[in-house]
Amino acid sequence: MSDVTFSCTSCRQPISAEAKFVGCQVICPACSAAVVVPGNSGGPTPAPAKSGAGMNPTAIALSILGTAVLIGGGFGAVMALKNAGDKPKPPASTSNNSSVSAPSPTSSNPSTPNNSGMGKPAPSSSGGFALNSSNPWPQFRGARRDNRSTETGLLKQWSSNGPKLLWKANGLGKGYSSVAVSGGLVITMGDSSDGSLVHAVEEATGNRVWTSSRVGGKGGNYDGTKSTPAIDLANRRLYALGQFGDLVCLNLENGEEIWRQSLTGDLGGKFSQWNYAESPLLDGNRVIVTPGGRQGTVAALNAANGSTVWRSRQFTDEAQYVSVIPSPLPGRKHYIQLTAQTLVGLDVENGNLVWRIPRRGQTAVIPTPVVYNNIVFVTSGYKVGSHAFQINSAGGRLTTRRLYETKDLINHHGGIVLVDKYVYGHSDRGGWKCIDITNGSEMWGDRGVGKGAITYADGHLITRSETGNGSVALIEASPSGYREKGRFDPPDRTRRNSWAHPVVANGKLFLRDQDVLLCYDLKE
Repeated sequence: MSDVTFSCTSCRQPISAEAKFVGCQVICPACSAAVVVPGNSGGPTPAPAKSGAGMNPTAIALSILGTAVLIGGGFGAVMALKNAGDKPKPPASTSNNSSVSAPSPTSSNPSTPNNSGMGKPAPSSSGGFALNSSNPWPQFRGARRDNRSTETGLLKQWSSNGPKLLWKANGLGKGYSSVAVSGGLVITMGDSSDGSLVHAVEEATGNRVWTSSRVGGKGGNYDGTKSTPAIDLANRRLYALGQFGDLVCLNLENGEEIWRQSLTGDLGGKFSQWNYAESPLLDGNRVIVTPGGRQGTVAALNAANGSTVWRSRQFTDEAQYVSVIPSPLPGRKHYIQLTAQTLVGLDVENGNLVWRIPRRGQTAVIPTPVVYNNIVFVTSGYKVGSHAFQINSAGGRLTTRRLYETKDLINHHGGIVLVDKYVYGHSDRGGWKCIDITNGSEMWGDRGVGKGAITYADGHLITRSETGNGSVALIEASPSGYREKGRFDPPDRTRRNSWAHPVVANGKLFLRDQDVLLCYDLKE
């Protein structure tokens, strides 16, 4: 079927959609604006006006369908959001400058079971990454796993008291899980006396909506949950991973269990010293996780029923703590994962190696990689530092080359964020840093609030200290220098490290600290 090519009305991002979607809204993955697919190729068509007062919200057409969209370097994004009133019924109880060629596929993709009875299935990965980009923060590090909020119109300066505190939710249990925000809900997880649980609270009020039954065991090394759930708003489901490898799919409406798999028992995986700490990647009708081990380091599961779609049988490293990302690199659609021995690209259809680079970590490898054009940048702690690799495509083959390594940025586990061509994050050597990703040059360094986590929103970085008062700071995202625009100390600080990453969604800042979740207004 022919495509309709048009541009986003807000940011002029080129968009291509199948002709059958003419008249439907699509969400621009670049700026999240809603645009109607026009009836002919060419200029953009404005989105229809919002519904007037008095209309039944469940009757408002929210059907949003997107097809492959090229974003800087070939990143295809596909989104699908069902009609808000069409909710499914709850279910029944390498060496320097080396060139490495990608291996040829050795197996075909197994058939994927039907999503019968589970609502409308999301598009297949073969059509592009279905990352629900229309949702504010549906999974760890956001819709595109880049740790960048698309929010605008936020405060550019904070008072000494910080932004306005909207609400506080208690009773979330022990753990270091961050939050996912979508569909008016905030989802997180934590340990209770009975085991690990998933919690849903109202985004507007912080009131508890539901608490799940037991996901898995409690405790562990640094006891408590460490994974952030992923929300599939279109199919009213969510996915959560306990620290001992218990992966569950829950009904978003009431928290009832739909299916479960054990990364150790069912998938033959083995967790490392600090248990499982990655967060599941939701990609259309698949959930991507990292059991580790001889059956395949990475696994793709059917999102509707949990059955195995493929294992990465050419890649069998032990799992570390890194969360898989969808690759924005051109060519074959693939995922990127990092272990203590290897950085790899895996074909989305069968898990086969697309490219592979030896890269040795120490003790624990945790931060998520970032990608700029054809550069993949990785970092880890324990004196290892950062490495940048160039992935080139020529004659239908991918080759890899190490660009540089640097110890100017040694990020332990607070994460990094890429803004333009600059990487920001905390370094075990020298505090908060800004690094030019193209050559590894340090642009600036500052102690800031001390070691901690980071996120990005509306031209600014938000950093959070892991110790002491858990101070939170607003910093201008600029390579020209460290410019702090305010900081504050959140209330009800626990004695444990505040490792949960901050999240910005719908004009709000969410800060989790063990049992407590705080929500701040970033618009006033």
